[in-house]
Amino acid sequence: MSKITPIKRTELSSLSTLRSDRKFGTDGIRGPVTSTMNPLFVTKLGWAAGSVLKEEGISKVLIGKDTRISGYMFESALQAGFISAGMDVTLLGPLPTPGVSYLANSNNQVGLVISASHNLFEDNGIKFFNKDGQKFSNELERRIETKLTQDMVAVESINLGKASRMSDAQGRYIEFCKSSFTNLDLNGLSILLDCANGATYSVAPKVFSELGANVDTIAASPDGININQNCGSTSPNTLKEEMVRGSYDLGIAFDGDGDRILIVNSDGEDLDGDDILYILSKTIPDDSGVVGTLMTNKALEVYFQNEGIQFSRADVGDKYVLQSLVQKSWFLGGEPSGHIICLDSAPTGDAIIAALKLLNAIKANEFSVKKSLEGFIKFPQTLINLKVDNPNKIIVSDKFWERVTEIEFQLGEDGRVLIRPSGTEPLIRIMVESVDSSTSENLCNSLADLAQTI
Repeated sequence: MSKITPIKRTELSSLSTLRSDRKFGTDGIRGPVTSTMNPLFVTKLGWAAGSVLKEEGISKVLIGKDTRISGYMFESALQAGFISAGMDVTLLGPLPTPGVSYLANSNNQVGLVISASHNLFEDNGIKFFNKDGQKFSNELERRIETKLTQDMVAVESINLGKASRMSDAQGRYIEFCKSSFTNLDLNGLSILLDCANGATYSVAPKVFSELGANVDTIAASPDGININQNCGSTSPNTLKEEMVRGSYDLGIAFDGDGDRILIVNSDGEDLDGDDILYILSKTIPDDSGVVGTLMTNKALEVYFQNEGIQFSRADVGDKYVLQSLVQKSWFLGGEPSGHIICLDSAPTGDAIIAALKLLNAIKANEFSVKKSLEGFIKFPQTLINLKVDNPNKIIVSDKFWERVTEIEFQLGEDGRVLIRPSGTEPLIRIMVESVDSSTSENLCNSLADLAQTI
């Protein structure tokens, strides 16, 4: 097998050297509430997005949110902005991001979610969905950014929008999740859910219990500031500890807005998105394939090649995974971080749907995750998220890339290096993958040490 070169330096530079006025990252707009995401900006964002959507003949928008305290403020700010542009607003209340995507698709309306995903409560953000329940295109994002540079001018009073509330939004989404798996009987299965004190806190327990499972929950009491705080898919230690102490068959952790998932087995061992894709890939048609990302473990690619399953890598971000799936007419894709997209069931990444898909796939093995993962061993992978003032300075450094080239030559066919900036935070991500764990760790640390001197 030829060695994978995930991304060229020239490509990386063009991806990461964003304009200083760029607002949209890889997953909507996100930032600290006290600076980037202040109420005045969010109001104008609603006006700008509403104005652009009106140009497209769209006059209605759905607004959902996760549980962080600033959601109340931004819900009002966005409502004012959209109404000033002549858009009608329907408020959904707390709802997972994929729930808003589903309602946008089923109601033929655009939708947005007030959420900073897995970030802590000090941050917030906005994710936009089109009428198909999929993320806005880059072209539409650029038009909104251009509109943001213009003066905000409200429409005539006679043309102002109106506001209403959808009181049964959660119930609709719960029924959608359950109806997607009519032959899935979870009676006798004991499941522990970690809801990250986020948007799944109310809907997820109902979905699994109404399908027959015995459900207990942790981190399901949001207070506006405890979202993602030492819980959820990015902090699964509490879930692991509870799994070992209890007598549960499976643990499921969501992130704050419910589009990422992490699975923990009865022994307290966690499964990431690559493990989930391995299991779900056994259920796809022969003429289909799987989309991963630049972060997907090479062992999964080797497995797909040996099994004759088509595989493609997209840039990091579920938005890009989705774009590739649509382009190829495939329906299964995802990221190691836990974004899993099952287009045969949902129009975007959906953690609850992914969990139900997984349970449906392993029911033939008596719901044993271990049995379902037999034979799959991932390459050791070391990832360092390095906080830096200016990621672009490292990206364009000849000294840094000379060292990257040396490491790639040293690894040869038995590993790879990936360098990429974060699309949402001031980080540079350094990943080294090798058949030997100590090798990947040492080489990754050496690159991080070098980056800090540049």
